[in-house]
Amino acid sequence: MEPRVLDPEPLPTLDQYLDQGGGRGLEAARRLGPVGIIDDVEASGLRGRGGAGFPTGVKWRTVAQSLSPTVPPSVVINAAEGEPGTFKDRTILRRSPYKILEGALIAATAIGADRVVVAMKASFEEELARVRDAIVAIRDAGWADGVELTVVEGPSAYLYGEETGLLEVVAGRAPFPRIAPPFRHGVEDVGADPFSAAQVTMASPGNATPAPPTLVNNAETLANVPGILAEGPDWYRSVGTAESPGTVLCTITGHTRRHGVAEFPMGTPLREVIDTVGGGPREGSVVAALSGVANPLLPGSELDAPVSYEGMQAAGAGLGAAGFIVFDESTDPVAVAHGVSRFLAVESCGQCTPCKQDGLALADLLDRLRRSQGGEHDVVRVEERIATVSDSARCYLAIQHEQVVGSILALFPDEVRAHARAELAEAPVELVAPILDIRDGRALLDERHLRKQPDWSYDEVYSGQSPADRVDQRSPDPA
Repeated sequence: MEPRVLDPEPLPTLDQYLDQGGGRGLEAARRLGPVGIIDDVEASGLRGRGGAGFPTGVKWRTVAQSLSPTVPPSVVINAAEGEPGTFKDRTILRRSPYKILEGALIAATAIGADRVVVAMKASFEEELARVRDAIVAIRDAGWADGVELTVVEGPSAYLYGEETGLLEVVAGRAPFPRIAPPFRHGVEDVGADPFSAAQVTMASPGNATPAPPTLVNNAETLANVPGILAEGPDWYRSVGTAESPGTVLCTITGHTRRHGVAEFPMGTPLREVIDTVGGGPREGSVVAALSGVANPLLPGSELDAPVSYEGMQAAGAGLGAAGFIVFDESTDPVAVAHGVSRFLAVESCGQCTPCKQDGLALADLLDRLRRSQGGEHDVVRVEERIATVSDSARCYLAIQHEQVVGSILALFPDEVRAHARAELAEAPVELVAPILDIRDGRALLDERHLRKQPDWSYDEVYSGQSPADRVDQRSPDPA
């Protein structure tokens, strides 16, 4: 299969992108007009590649039906990639940022937006340089006439990648998720709403506001759009499955012979993906795989599950951002549970007390078990905290904590009990953290995260505060 989204080699210039067929999607979009664009995207069955898999055409149509009477909408590209195990968006940005920007300009044409914002982390220096060069070239070529193209450099926080947290940063505040109904508005400050962390009035059916709606799409999602407009929905559906059409970029890291990113038709068995990209496990067999820290652990017995939204769900896990952390027979599952729990507890913003406090308690209990210094009563306490960590959660992070840690304990009860009885030796720490880069077939993880405090500082001593208590919400980076 010819790659559709991930160019085999980098395309440094716009001319090279045009030579490879770039720009035809935007030309088609301008012929079709807003209604035709949305019809094609909806007919293609494209689903968001940020993790949730929401139908892209439905999202675009919803925004188009919820426009402000006075202020144009905006398009925001979510390129704030930080899911552990995932490196797909940065790989696209390094090879062809033009494809993502063309997709965003098509989206802007579809909803009448006058602004496209590329939201990235300030630490993505190489990708930022590529995007800024691409924006200059696109402006000079006249692609973006009437549309302002800007870049927002955001913090390292995991929640910056959450849609409402991302919009908070775009608006100049910290990445604290907010409660938002469908048809959310919110890059601009308009009105007041006690249910919004940003104090922004949210649109909903029957509640028209002058605030402009904002269309947020993941970078990979938008990279699919030019091909759909240029070749048509039937072409897009010619690979993949009925429920998950098209291709997907998969990242393979963890206990495999090599690490990397590659493009596959949706529905490809996970085992094939792991063998193709990772070269198989380092030791013995694959005992489990984790799709970032957003879905339950997939046991090794389910590796033939199709890499699709419905395939992963049927296997008891989830596709997420298709970044699979693979574990072989050398893995201690309690160490994995602790690594996931610690990451999520640290990255919780603290707006929801159970998420932060029960999350930290879970991480501490699992650390005791990992070191075989706990007891069977600690297993009971872990189960109690799992049951409460997601109470009143305003975003998905706490539910991730509940599902991922709960699945590990359910799949490996013997190992958990053996640690509780000190029948196993202390297990090494399993670092669960974002990928900084993939070089020479090895993922470089953010080892600095082991020093990150629950208040998002790197101070030697934890302040005891949560990020939501510690900073002025107008500040984009609490750390």
